[in-house]
Amino acid sequence: MRRLQNRPLSRRRALGLGALGLIAPTLARITPTATAPLRAMQPPRSCLPDIQFDIANYTPPAESIDGTLFQFPPVFTLFAALRLTGNPTAKNQSELENALSTLEEWYPFDPSGVFACIAYGVPYFDRLPGGMTGDLVATHMPRLLLDPHRYALEEAVAAPTDVTAANTDAGKATFSLPVSIERNDALLTLRSDVSGNLTDALAWLLGSDQLNGADVASPAFSALFDLTSTRMMFVQRGMPRRLADAEALPYAARIHPDSPMWMGFASQQSDSSGPAAITTFQGNHSAQFTDAAAGDYFDNGSAQHFSHVILDLEQWYSDSQPYIERVQQMFRSNPPPSEGNADQFADGGGPTFLPNAFQGRDDARQNAVGDKTLGGAQRLGHTTALQRASRAADGTAIHMRVDGAGYDSLDVPDGSNRPKTHFSIFVPSAEVFERMRRYQAATDLAQALGVPPAANGIERFLTTTRRQNFLVPPRRHRAFPLLELV
Repeated sequence: MRRLQNRPLSRRRALGLGALGLIAPTLARITPTATAPLRAMQPPRSCLPDIQFDIANYTPPAESIDGTLFQFPPVFTLFAALRLTGNPTAKNQSELENALSTLEEWYPFDPSGVFACIAYGVPYFDRLPGGMTGDLVATHMPRLLLDPHRYALEEAVAAPTDVTAANTDAGKATFSLPVSIERNDALLTLRSDVSGNLTDALAWLLGSDQLNGADVASPAFSALFDLTSTRMMFVQRGMPRRLADAEALPYAARIHPDSPMWMGFASQQSDSSGPAAITTFQGNHSAQFTDAAAGDYFDNGSAQHFSHVILDLEQWYSDSQPYIERVQQMFRSNPPPSEGNADQFADGGGPTFLPNAFQGRDDARQNAVGDKTLGGAQRLGHTTALQRASRAADGTAIHMRVDGAGYDSLDVPDGSNRPKTHFSIFVPSAEVFERMRRYQAATDLAQALGVPPAANGIERFLTTTRRQNFLVPPRRHRAFPLLELV
């Protein structure tokens, strides 16, 4: 595989990147460990998808690894959280749509170019006449089928295992940091195999006047946005281990050399994410969660959750955590998908590419009571607990994850760079994600059935410091939605 070729920054482009915060030092560390995937590209299409994040027809198909299908996304994802400096106008709406269209003219809509998706938080909708409770939003916002008084978009809430004022003893050994609910107006998600494409695109949107090596005037609205944070995510086989070796992390030798994720297990199983349509407000034949119908303003829209997670890999890869423990904590115990190698620590201690089969919603309870588990122990695996709420009646996943590895100093108390999970997910409503996250924590089963904390999934190794929910409009309404109706 050839090395990724990322263009050096010119002085002019560097000025445009000045607002990008953590990205420059992060890229300096992670890009040397990336390689360019040899992708069989899909043929270009004349019409881009109305579901903004539906890139299935623009990326290569899944590949079989040890009998399980895995699909790997673009190597890099840049999340840019944005606040508005004032209320946008109809002119700003036109400018934003023109800017996003220009970006797609200069970069192809495929992994070698840039995939762009923009979403809006509750603070944005509060800027509209009447805010979230006004007639404008109330007329067009999808509502939950199970409770028509509730919108598909609600603000994020703390998970049961997040550190909060009411939950200071959340079992975090190293990073006992409180979670905050952010107040961004918008979230821009940019994806590509080439990290330089992403920083170039964002810098142009913010005023660099340079796009893909050409002099292209930046959009006039650039001063309307303040960048509150940037987070660079990467997903590639072997990249966490290569970065851990380069950074001389003390547990580097215990990370599987082929794993695309820090915790040593691939999470890109094809059957772990649903088709894009099931995550939209109008749903598909497998499931529908809101009253949206085809032709509605937000029909092909979706809810997007975005969070920031610091990983405690010192504990995860400690001597008390052989592979057989880690695989049960990540998946399940009746039986575990693998028992690993004779050496339970070197190079991960066992395989990284494992099936993520749905074994029914009762699987978690069976694990929790010790039914046919390894050694008869009471256990709760991360995957089996989550699957209580993440599947439709026919077994189809009702979400699309956009999560991967990160390595930066954001929210780390001593300012050091730490392994992260930059987590985003598209779901049919904010309520669906809240329920999934609550079931994933599995505190209900653990407390009711007496599962020891050390046997309850991976929660104690994760510290979430930021959360927020957004609404992803259909492509046809992606620029400041509802504004044209004011």
